[in-house]
Amino acid sequence: MDISFLLNGETVRLQNVSPMQTLLDWLRQERHLTGTKEGCNEGDCGACTVIVTDPSCVKPLNACILLMPQLDGKAVRTIEAIAPSGQKHPVQQAMIDLHGSQCGFCTPGFVMSMVAAQINADPDHDTTLAGNLCRCTGYAPIVRAACEAESQPHPDWLATDRAALGANSVSGSEISLPQSSDALAALLEKAPDTTLIAGATDVGLWVTKELRNLHPVAFLHQVGDLAEIDESAEQVAIGAMVSIETLRLWADAHHQSFASMLKRYGSTQVRMAATLGGNIANGSPIGDSAPALIALGASLRLRQGAARRTIRLEDFFIDYGRQDLQSGEFIEAVLIPKSAPDLRCYKISKRFDQDISALCGCFNIRVQGGKIASADIAFGGMAGVPKRAQHVEQAILGLPWSLESLGASKAAWSKDFAPIDDMRASADYRIKTAHNLLIRYFHDLSGAESNVLEVSP
Repeated sequence: MDISFLLNGETVRLQNVSPMQTLLDWLRQERHLTGTKEGCNEGDCGACTVIVTDPSCVKPLNACILLMPQLDGKAVRTIEAIAPSGQKHPVQQAMIDLHGSQCGFCTPGFVMSMVAAQINADPDHDTTLAGNLCRCTGYAPIVRAACEAESQPHPDWLATDRAALGANSVSGSEISLPQSSDALAALLEKAPDTTLIAGATDVGLWVTKELRNLHPVAFLHQVGDLAEIDESAEQVAIGAMVSIETLRLWADAHHQSFASMLKRYGSTQVRMAATLGGNIANGSPIGDSAPALIALGASLRLRQGAARRTIRLEDFFIDYGRQDLQSGEFIEAVLIPKSAPDLRCYKISKRFDQDISALCGCFNIRVQGGKIASADIAFGGMAGVPKRAQHVEQAILGLPWSLESLGASKAAWSKDFAPIDDMRASADYRIKTAHNLLIRYFHDLSGAESNVLEVSP
């Protein structure tokens, strides 16, 4: 396929681009822009962070899992071009003045994350920099540098890049860039075996770690009507291409516990690339969004050609690696009820940031007249799929809202879940912790909100 994008202010047109080529490899090998470093090559360390701009958003992204067709019609900035020749960006100067760099290998990635945060007026530096790892400095001088530079004016190139955006794309025989959900539906009717690539935060690892050669493929980043959040009086429809970061910002105004957990879903770079539909379609038993959405009573709207069907999210996950998705069908939207004021989400992991959950529990219990009227409890990391604790729910329904009632459910957990022992936690730890999270939920709703970091021993 042919693609066109801006690189450091220059229009780049490429022909016959491989869908498996990453931006990191292209920058270093073809353009010799070696300031963008390869560290982990799996989106964890942030050494390869670049800034990608479209007309509405500035994103720090991991170049190591960013595939070249995803750049079509966008603008890319690398560390070599964030300031005029011979000058330093205020972030770079602050890093020098406040001793934020030692060996320097990770420094370009930190600088790019900080430049993007300055443009986006993001004051939460701890979260902003959670996706950038440094083994030398201890972070304190880096955070001080970010604070020092945050009030500086935006770089001149930002307006120039936005004004110049608008490249044409040409689809090849095995690579497609559908522009709408209708076009995507038509494509899948003709080629139902097409691999759909949204944020590529998972697919990118298929390429960099498993060396897969994926054909045919379709890149979905230009399907704008799937990237919308539509609210009605009764429900919210969240498009499959809504990024996890956009979902987090929406949830911050509606479900703060969910939003707090999404901060820990991944780094800023990953949250800005990853999509809700991709996370669900992947079907991982340790994906953090599914338990929260199941507890919210979410449904999926699936589309195959012109036909649509709606199923409960919990029914989408059939078994490990198996989802209820028919040939040529794709996720169009996630539908959730408008109100769930008592939702709480608890992510248990060994590290607070950037770690896979040992287990993730989400609770949405309604109490009426002092008794438990309904309960939606869902977990990730406890089975081969994200799963509801239906026996536990039944055990507490109709009982008084009390610790004694919740304690009575203790024996029901083993009827719902048979977790495994693995490197993240033992089966016994998972069962005990799941029950203890229900007790914690009681205390949280009773006003004894805790600030405990969800970290397993």
